[in-house]
Amino acid sequence: MTTSSTPPNEGQAAQPRDAAYWAQPGSAFKVSHVPTGALNLNIDGRLAQSPLQGFGQMWQKTFRVRLKGADVKPTEVIKQWKDNFAKFWPKGNRFYAPLTGIAPGEVAVINMLIPGTLPVGLPLSTGVLVLYADDESFTLMTPQGHTFAGWITFSSYEEDDCTVAQAQVLLRAYDPIYEIGFRFFGAGKAEDTFWTRTLTSLAAHFSVDAQPEVQRILVDPKVQWSEAKNVWQNSAIRTVLYKMTFPVRWLGRVFQAAPKTKN
Repeated sequence: MTTSSTPPNEGQAAQPRDAAYWAQPGSAFKVSHVPTGALNLNIDGRLAQSPLQGFGQMWQKTFRVRLKGADVKPTEVIKQWKDNFAKFWPKGNRFYAPLTGIAPGEVAVINMLIPGTLPVGLPLSTGVLVLYADDESFTLMTPQGHTFAGWITFSSYEEDDCTVAQAQVLLRAYDPIYEIGFRFFGAGKAEDTFWTRTLTSLAAHFSVDAQPEVQRILVDPKVQWSEAKNVWQNSAIRTVLYKMTFPVRWLGRVFQAAPKTKN
C-alpha cells in the first residue's frame, strides 16, 4: 500500500481565512432582484471603481458617534445597521437592499437626489457593491458613473468603555462635472450632512441623542486629468436624460401595443 505525502490542495492557491467576507474580484455589477418602485439604471455591467480611478481631489472623511449610555456591543450595532440600513438614511433617498441583505458580492439599488445648493435636486439612479461584510464592519464600493469613485466602511468598536459607530469614506469625485458640484455647488458639504444625519438616526435607534464628530483629510489635492473621460458614464446625466425621454418611450410602447388593422 502506498501513501501520498502531497497535500490534497497542493497546487491550488491557499484561500485567506477571511475570504468568505469578501466579494469576488473583477466581476461586473449585477442586480439580482429589482424591488417594486426602484429604478435600476446605471448599474448592471458597470465595474467597481477605487479612488485611483476617479477624477477629483482625494478625500478621507470620518463620521463617528459615541453611543454613550447604550448597553450595546459593536456586533449588535453592525447587525442593526445592516438590517435597517435604508431606515437610517435621510428622507427622500432610497436604498434598496438585496434580498439576501448586506452580504459580500451583493448589489444594492440607490435612487436619490444629488445633494447641493442647486434650486432643483438632480435625480440619480445608481448602486453599490458590498465589497466586504463581517460581524463588526461592512464596506460598500461604488460603480462607474457614481458621484464618486471609492468606498465607505461602516464599523463599530469599543473606546473608553463606550461603543462607537463609525462611517469612513475614501473618495474622489468620479468626473469633472461631479468635481465642480463638490467644490462650487455644495455637494461635498451636503454629503457630510447626509452621513451626519445617518449616524444621528443610528444613535437614536439605540435611544442615544448625540452629535456625530466629523474629520476631513485632503489626501491628494490634485485632480487626475487622465480620468476626465469618466464624464461619458456620468449616472446623473444619464438618469436625467432617461426621465426626460419617458414620454417618448411611453408613446412608443402605446403604439407597439396597439392592434394592427388590416387593409
